[in-house]
Order: sequence, then structure tokens, then C-alpha cells
Amino acid sequence: MNAENSAPTGLPDAVVVDAKPEVDWAPLTYFCVYRLLLALTFIIIDALSLSPQVLGDVYPLLFERTALGYLTVAVVFAAMAGLRHPEISSQVVLQSFADILSLTLLMHASGGVNSGIGMLLVVAIAGASVLSQRRIAVLFAALASLAVLAEQVVTSFSGFVPIGNYTQAGFLGLTFFATATLAHYAASRVRASEGLAESSAVDAANLAQLNEHIIERMQFGIVVMDQKLRVHRFNAAAKAFLHLDDSSRQKSMSLALPQLWELRAQWLLAPERSTYNVRIDSSDRDLSVSFAALSARREGELLVFVEDAVAIVQRAQELKLASLGRLTASIAHEIRNPLSAINHASQLLAEGSELAPAETRFTEIIRSNALRVDEIVESVLQLSRRAPSEPSVFEGGPWLKQFVSEFRTEFGNNVDFKVELSQARIELRFDVGQLRQVLWNLCENSVRHGGTSVALIVRTGLSADGRRPFIETQDNGPGLDAEAARHIFEPFFTTRNDGTGLGLYIARELCQANQSTLTLRETQVGAVFRITFSDPRRQI
Repeated sequence: MNAENSAPTGLPDAVVVDAKPEVDWAPLTYFCVYRLLLALTFIIIDALSLSPQVLGDVYPLLFERTALGYLTVAVVFAAMAGLRHPEISSQVVLQSFADILSLTLLMHASGGVNSGIGMLLVVAIAGASVLSQRRIAVLFAALASLAVLAEQVVTSFSGFVPIGNYTQAGFLGLTFFATATLAHYAASRVRASEGLAESSAVDAANLAQLNEHIIERMQFGIVVMDQKLRVHRFNAAAKAFLHLDDSSRQKSMSLALPQLWELRAQWLLAPERSTYNVRIDSSDRDLSVSFAALSARREGELLVFVEDAVAIVQRAQELKLASLGRLTASIAHEIRNPLSAINHASQLLAEGSELAPAETRFTEIIRSNALRVDEIVESVLQLSRRAPSEPSVFEGGPWLKQFVSEFRTEFGNNVDFKVELSQARIELRFDVGQLRQVLWNLCENSVRHGGTSVALIVRTGLSADGRRPFIETQDNGPGLDAEAARHIFEPFFTTRNDGTGLGLYIARELCQANQSTLTLRETQVGAVFRITFSDPRRQI
């Protein structure tokens, strides 16, 4: 498949193995070096002119010239192997023919098979069999056998040849065939083992790259500590969660991650505990941290898993809302119909002309409380019917100005509205419609609880880590006492007699659905609610 026609998959590139491994040239190179040394040995032995003559005693001149020719072709073959031209199979055939011819002539010049040079043909046949196909290896064995027998026949015409030499030549030929078969079989097994090892290595490398890719794309952070509890490596999510950088590598855990170092001490005392909650560097992001030993044999190595607690809550929230949806459907069926009947009955009673003033008051109480219960049911139904959030990234300043304009149109006569925008450009990642619902609820609560003269401030800014934007609302009302502040986001908790207690609960649910947080901040004046948004650069 052409590169331009293949679609990108987002996965790491696979490791590719060459169809003709370079390792095949290594044995041929070694064999060329062996041939050079062997030819030099023959020349040195001939030059020493030992007495009695060890080799070449029958035909000294033939031995000398054959040795020089053998050295010459050995040099040529070594150069060809170095240049890798022609192809390896052609070089093996040429070199094998040269070995058989040269060694047979040297053997003839030294007196035949009794000289022992025939055993060097066994080495030549073995080398050729390792580098060639089975049929070619058998061909080399046959040629070597014929060459040895032909040498004996030629020698017989020049003088007396013992009958035992023919027997020895025959056994030597059988040795050639056995060597060719066994060497080729052994080489095939070695190649198969090497191929399997290379395939396993490639699979392991590809698996390692795939694991690396998966780990880097994980939404929860992973930090690996070595035996000395130094930061060994971490993925992109951990880098964002824990504010790590390249300089954090090889730093001690106590220096790079002091808060996690304290949690590790707690984990060592109670390893059965699964997770810990922590807030890094006083930021508005709550993290869930867990520890695991990396290896039982190497003490100290540690895996640290870090996850955004908001994302965990969001997943739990989805399950909770699914259950709540089924519950509210049952509530609507079981409560609304009887409630309508009660309300209708109270209206009929109120229309009667014989009712005393006290009875009329009772019917009004029935109707007002029936309407309140109906409002509560409608709020719960609204929560269960809420559509999934569709967050988008938009600039906070212009959007907030438009929101303030709409709110002033509704409550302008009763509210002294002030807007404080951050000098930095603020980008928000939230469902626009749901953010309007949350902020409207916060501002409306400030108007309802602020008394006769309400001063409301809406401001924007960035969290302490400089990554996460926020929007705050602050009023000049009496604020909340400690007891009310603990329960302010609980469903059906309210400080007003005519409230449902679901406004702030729904607002916080909407924030969590958009991976943001809604918190009540301590202040000396009024109540301050802060919406802290997720980092707009982190697309999950």
C-alpha cells in the first residue's frame, strides 16, 4: 500500500524487519577471512621448505602455484563480500567451486587423501551448506566427492596407489554428504530460531510502543517512582494534574511532590486504603490519588495514579441521575394525580357560599401547599429530564456582559449591579445554556436574600495555578452561618419557607456535568459563590 493512500490511525509506527536480514552476510565474511588465513598458511608452509616436506612433497611447483592462486581468489572473494556484490547466493556458488578445485589440487600435489587436506573440504562443504539451499548443498557435496575420486584415479596413472586410498576417498565422500545435510539442517534451525527471536522482539517493541501510546493518552495520570523514590517517568495527564515538567525527572518524590510524599507515608501505615483526596498547590482542582507497589522483588518502586475527582464525581452523577430519572417518573405518576385532585377539591370548596371565614382560610392553605408540592415535583422532574451537557469554549468577558444586561432588564430596579472583569483574556469551557442557568440562579438567590437594597458583584479571574478561570458572585446580604454553609448544596435544603431547596443543588450538578466546581467561599461580607471552570486547553 502506498504511503499516500494509507489513512493515519493515530497509533505509533510499527517496527519493520528487513525481509533479507543483514546477518546473512556475516557468516560469508567470516568464511572469507578463514579462506585468507588458510591460503596464507599454505604459502607459509611452502616458503619454509621444511624437511621432510609436510605438504606439496609430490608436486611442489603445483602446490606453490595453487596456493598463490588460492590466496588471490581469497582476496577477490573477500572484496566481493565487503562490497556485497554480486548477491550472496552467487558468491556462495563461486566460492564453493573455487574451494573444491583449489583444495583438490593441493591435495593431489601433497600425495592424495593421505595428506589430510581432504578434511579441509569438509569445512568448505559445511560453510557452503550453511549459506545455501539444501539442493545446492548436496550438489557441493557431490562435486567434492567426485573431485576426490577423480584425484585418486589421476594419481593411479602416475604410480602405485594403495587400495585403501580408494576406500578412504569413498568414506570422505560420505562425510561430505553427511556434513552438507547436517550443516544445512542446523543452519535452518538456527535461522528459524533467529527469525522467531526477531519476530518476538518486533512484537515486544510494537507492544511497548502501543503501551506507551495508551499510557500517554490516558485521562488519569501515572507517575513511576524508582527504587530510590525518584520521579522516573510520568504521562501527560500527570504532568497537567501535578504541574510537573522535564526538570522534575530524577528528583526525589519528597521534593517534586511533597503532598504525595505525605500521602505515601499514610499509605504505608494503612495499605488497604485505596484512594486519597488531595488539592495540589492550593488550586481549585481536587485530585484522587492511589498508590501501588510496582514490583514485589524490588522494594521501593512505586506507581502513583492521579485522577481528577470532578471527573469521578461526574461519572457517579450520571449513574445517580439515571436512577433519579426512574424515581421521578414514579413520583410524577403517584403524586401529581392525587395532588391535582386535592387542588381541584380545594377550589370547589372555596366556591361554596356557606363556608365560614376560617374554613375559607383552610382551603387557601390547602391550595398554596398543593402548589408548592407541585413546584417541588416539577423541579425534580426538570433535574431528571436535563439534557446532556454540550460544552464549548468561548470568551468569558463578552458573554458575561450580555448576561448582566439580561439580568438588569429583569431585576435592574432592585439591584446595584457591578461587574469586575479580569485584565487577562478569560476562556470558559461550559455548556452555554447551562452556564446561564447556573449564574442566573446564583444572582437570583442574592437578590432574594439580600434584603431591600442589594449590591451584587460579578467578577472573573484565574485560579492560583493560573490555569483555570472562574466567575464569582458576591452580595451584601447577611451571608450564611456555619450550619447552613455545610448543607447549602444538599437537595431540599433551604433557608426560605417558600423555597424548594433544589436551586443550588441543580446548579452544582450542572457544574459537575461540565467538569467544573461550584463552591461557597468564606468572606466577611455577604455570600460568595465561585464557579471554577476546567482548563479550556484540556479537551477530554
